[in-house]
Amino acid sequence: MNPRASRAAARAAVLAFALLVAGGVAGCDGADEGTPALSPGEPRGEGGTLVWVVADRVGEADPLSARSRAEQLVARQVHEPLVSELTGPFDDTREVPGLARVRATGHSTIWTAKLRRGVRFQDGTSFNAQAVLANVERWRTTGAGQALLPGLVDAFAPRFDVVKFILAAPDRNFDQRLEDPRLGIVSPRALRPPSGAGARFRQAPGSGTGPFELRERAPSLRLLARNTGWWGATSGANLGPALDQVEFRTEPNPAVRLAQLDAGDAQLADELGPDQAELAGADPLLTTLRGQGQTWLGLERSVRGVDSAREIPSLAETWLAYVTVSD
Repeated sequence: MNPRASRAAARAAVLAFALLVAGGVAGCDGADEGTPALSPGEPRGEGGTLVWVVADRVGEADPLSARSRAEQLVARQVHEPLVSELTGPFDDTREVPGLARVRATGHSTIWTAKLRRGVRFQDGTSFNAQAVLANVERWRTTGAGQALLPGLVDAFAPRFDVVKFILAAPDRNFDQRLEDPRLGIVSPRALRPPSGAGARFRQAPGSGTGPFELRERAPSLRLLARNTGWWGATSGANLGPALDQVEFRTEPNPAVRLAQLDAGDAQLADELGPDQAELAGADPLLTTLRGQGQTWLGLERSVRGVDSAREIPSLAETWLAYVTVSD
């Protein structure tokens, strides 16, 4: 047998075994029991449903407590950090600022955030300076927040759309720190107490401003549905989201994740190893995106809009608002 035929046979054997395992796991977990579409009357996007199989279970909806890559990926679609640069869809090269424009004053010890107007959380709460200050107070008074922003001393709001951050020492990278998905802004209604001081996150619907909202939770599944009121869709920015739904499924075995991708049961397979990346690379219908170290993201070539934007923490972050899946 020639080397090419040998590799093909080995690949077929690996995928057949992995699919067999996947069938057994899915049957036991029950995660495939119904994935409801959008609520009646909601307009549809253009990209249908994207299925992303991830390595770890998504236990936390709170962005500040999101530890695994899977948790941060899900949290990032629902809760937006103050600072982000969103690229327009489909080869549109313009960059649109996110919730705020942040600049340094006072030798980088004072940073001023000018907030985007007209934004609301999915629960109807206004996104304004008071909402940001509640989040800032939580960051200052909890261990997780202090670890991400160790130099943050205080903040105040001279206007409803302006927040000033006070740092203990100059930090020229403070705006970059605010891009961390764990610093996603949450509605004060989801905080106990709402002031943010030492607050805990309450599992409340509509706690983010992002392009997707959490629609369904199951042990090995998180279903996100398009937020039709997202500012990126209603402010003239025309950012999307094109997808109607994003389904995150948990599968700890990387060979099974690749098998689900190969079978067309998923469009994205996260945290593949070198062996799975090599197998995916041999398939003309699949491709890979390398992350940090020996980690790859596998994807169908029909998926548009997946780029290597930023690492969280082991692979490139994907902003799903303008991702689509071709027929």
